Amino acid sequence: MQIDPHAHQDRPLAFSLYYFGSDEGGPQASAQRRLLFESARFADDNGFSAVWAPERHFHAFGGLSPNPAVMAAALAASTTNVRIRSGSVVVPLHHPARVAEEWAMVDFLSGGRVDLGLASGWFPNDFVLAAPGHYEQRGELVFERVAELRRLWAGEPFEAVNALGDRVQLRTMPRPVQRELPIWITAAGNPQTFRRAGAMGLNVLTHLLGQSLEALADKIAAYREAWRAAGHAGQGTVTLMLHTFVGQSEAQVRRTVKAPMLRYLASSANLVGQYTAAVPFFQKQCAVGAAPSTQDDLNDALEFSFERYYATSSLLGTLDDCLGMTDKLKAVEVDEVACLIDFGVDPDEVLAALPALAELRDLAQVPMSEEEMLLNG
Repeated sequence: MQIDPHAHQDRPLAFSLYYFGSDEGGPQASAQRRLLFESARFADDNGFSAVWAPERHFHAFGGLSPNPAVMAAALAASTTNVRIRSGSVVVPLHHPARVAEEWAMVDFLSGGRVDLGLASGWFPNDFVLAAPGHYEQRGELVFERVAELRRLWAGEPFEAVNALGDRVQLRTMPRPVQRELPIWITAAGNPQTFRRAGAMGLNVLTHLLGQSLEALADKIAAYREAWRAAGHAGQGTVTLMLHTFVGQSEAQVRRTVKAPMLRYLASSANLVGQYTAAVPFFQKQCAVGAAPSTQDDLNDALEFSFERYYATSSLLGTLDDCLGMTDKLKAVEVDEVACLIDFGVDPDEVLAALPALAELRDLAQVPMSEEEMLLNG
C-alpha cells in the first residue's frame, strides 16, 4: 500500500512505554530498576496509555522479565492511571489457569487496569516449559487460549484430573476487578494473524521486524475489514512497538543511540543463532537474521540493520523527525505506539529524554494545517 502522509491526520495516537531490555544482571541493576520505575511513574503522571511487561527467552535478550506478571505486579503497585499490559504472555507455554490467576492478581493490585497481550511464541528453547506438541501447535493454541482465558476470567470452572485420578471442577482465584479481559494478540507479520484477530474482536500488537510500514498498512486494512465483517462494535486497536529516543538534534540522537542499538541487535542475533530458519520474521531481516559467517560480516549486517531501523522503523530522532513518523502511523491507521525505551541507552539519558517524548505525544495529536501539508508535499 502506498502511504499518503496526509491521510487520517485527525486520528488520535496513543503512546505507551514498552520494556524488553537485554540484560544479564550485574552492576547496572540499580540503574535499570530506576529506569523501570521512574519511567512508569512518568508515564502514569503524563497521560501515557500503558506500560508493557515482556516474557523472556532464557537469554539476556528480555532477561529482566522471565514472567511478565511479576514485573506487571510491581508496576501496578507503583502507578495509579496507566494500563498494565503483558507484552506478551506466551500462552502455549503455560496452563491457562495459571495465566488467569496471575493476571487476576495484577488486576486486583492495579484496581482493574490489566490488559493481556498474548503471543504464540517462536523460540524453540522457550518450549522446554511447554507440553509436548505445543511448539508445533502454537499458532492455533494462542487463539484457543483466548476463549479459555475469557471463561476463567468470568469465573467459569474448568475440569481437570487431580493427583488421585479424580475428575474435578475448579475455579481460579482471586477474582479480578474487571468483568471482561481486554486482549491483544501479538502478530509478527503473518496477514492471517491480523485477519483472525479482527474476526475475533481482539486488539493487535505488532512491530517492524521483517516488515515495512507499507506492508503493515495492508495488514491493518485486512484487520479492519475482518473486524467489520464479524460485526464487532468499534474498530479494534492496533499497537505498534518502536524503538524510541527523542532528542534535541539528529547528531546528538545518533551519537546516543547507535552503540546501544548495535549491542541490542547483536544480542537479538545471538539469541536467534542457529534457529533463524525456524523463525519467518527473522528470515526477512536481511541483516541480523542471515547468520553471517565472519565477525566482519556480522558487523556489516548489524550496521545495515541499525541504519534501516533509524531511517524507517523507529522513533529515533528529533521532534520533527519523529513527527514525520507519527504522521505516517496515523495515515496507516495505527492507534498506539508502544515506545521501547530500554534498549541499552544510559538510563539517566532515557529518563531525561522522556519530557521530549511527552511533547511528541502531544504534538502528534494536532493535525497538520493546509499550509503544513503543502510544505510537506
